[in-house]
Amino acid sequence: MYVSHLSLHDFRSYATADVPLEPGVTAFIGRNGQGKTNLVEAIDYLSRLSSHRVATDAPLVRAGAEQAVVRAAVVRDGRTAILEIELNPGRANRARVNKSPLPRARDLVGLVRTVVFSPEDLTLVKGDPSDRRHFLDDLLVLRTPRLAGVRADYDRVLRQRNSLLKTMGAARRGGRAQESAFETLGVWDENLARTGAELLLERLGLVDQLRPYVGKAYETVARGASRDDADIAYKPSFELPSRVDHASLTQALLAEVERRRGDELDRGISLVGPHRDELLLSLGHGSGEADPVEGGGLRLPVKGYASHGESWSFALSLRLASYDLLRADGDDPILILDDVFAELDTERRAQLADLVAGAEQVLVTAAVAADVPLALAGARFLVGNGEVVREG
Repeated sequence: MYVSHLSLHDFRSYATADVPLEPGVTAFIGRNGQGKTNLVEAIDYLSRLSSHRVATDAPLVRAGAEQAVVRAAVVRDGRTAILEIELNPGRANRARVNKSPLPRARDLVGLVRTVVFSPEDLTLVKGDPSDRRHFLDDLLVLRTPRLAGVRADYDRVLRQRNSLLKTMGAARRGGRAQESAFETLGVWDENLARTGAELLLERLGLVDQLRPYVGKAYETVARGASRDDADIAYKPSFELPSRVDHASLTQALLAEVERRRGDELDRGISLVGPHRDELLLSLGHGSGEADPVEGGGLRLPVKGYASHGESWSFALSLRLASYDLLRADGDDPILILDDVFAELDTERRAQLADLVAGAEQVLVTAAVAADVPLALAGARFLVGNGEVVREG
C-alpha cells in the first residue's frame, strides 16, 4: 500500500498543493513552520480521521477558509483508489471514494493505514491514561473499521449519561424528587454497559496480541535489552469476571455501576467503564516497589521510573509493535516519521532507520537533510515559502 499522489485545498498552511509520490522513502526537508509536517498529517488524517497534533478539525482548515479538502490516490495490490475527505468544522465532514460519496465520513477509516512516529509519542509513556487509551482505540479501528461506530456510540452514551448524572446530582442535593430521572439513568446504564463491554473486550484482545510485538521491538531499539524487559497490561476500572465475554462483561459493568451509584451522583460523572481504564507500561529492571518479574527482579512502571532514553525506546516500541501487528494482518502500512530523528541519539536513529527501511512507503520530515539517516535515502522534496519542490 502506498500513496501515489496527494492534493490539498485550504488544508493548514496550503491554499493548494499537489505532490506526486512513489513507493520507498520520501523525505520532506524544510525549516520548522514551513509546512512539511502538514503534508504527512494530511495522509495520516485520511487513515484515522483525526490528527496526531491537534484534538479538533478547526486548526486543520486554513485561516479564512470555510473548509479543507484532502485527496489522495492510494495504490493497493496494483489497484488505485481516490480517497477524499472534506473537513467542515462545526458541520459534518464528507468523504468520497472514486468521487462517490460515502454514507458516513467514518466509512473512510481503514482504507489507507498509517503508523506515525513523532515527538508527541513521548505522551504515550509520560502522558495521561487517555493518551494510551487513544493509542489502543486508534489501532483497533485501523484493524477493524466497524469499531469506529462502537467507539462513537460509547462516547455519545458517556456524554449523555454524564449530563444526566450532573443534573441528578444537583437535584439530589436540593432534595427534589427524581424517580423519572432514575428510570432514564437506567436506560443509559444499560447502553453504557453494552457498548462499553464490546469496547473493553476488543481492547483486552488487542493488548494480548500486541504484547509480544512490544517486547520484540524494545529488544531491538533499547541498548542491551531483552524481549522480556518491556511489558504492557490492561487495567480495567473494575474487577473482571472469571469468564471474559461480552455478556459477562456487560453484567459486571452493570453491577459495578450500581455499586458506584452514590459516588457518581455526588461527583456528577461516570466512574466506571473503558473511559476510566489504563494501559500499564512496565520495564523488568531497576529497584523499588513493583511487581516481581518471572525469573527474578522487579517490574517497574515506565512512567516515573524510566530514564528519558528508556521512555523514548518504549514509545518507539509501541509504534513499531503497531506496525508489525498491522503487517501481520496482511497489510504493509505507510510509515510516517515526523521530525522524530531530531529527538533521537545517533544509535537510535540508525536502529529505527534500519527497522523501517524495508517498508513499502516511508514518509520522513526533517528540518535539515543531515537528520535523515543514510539507510533512508530516497526521493527528496524541499518545503518552504508555501511550495513543495522535488530536489534533483
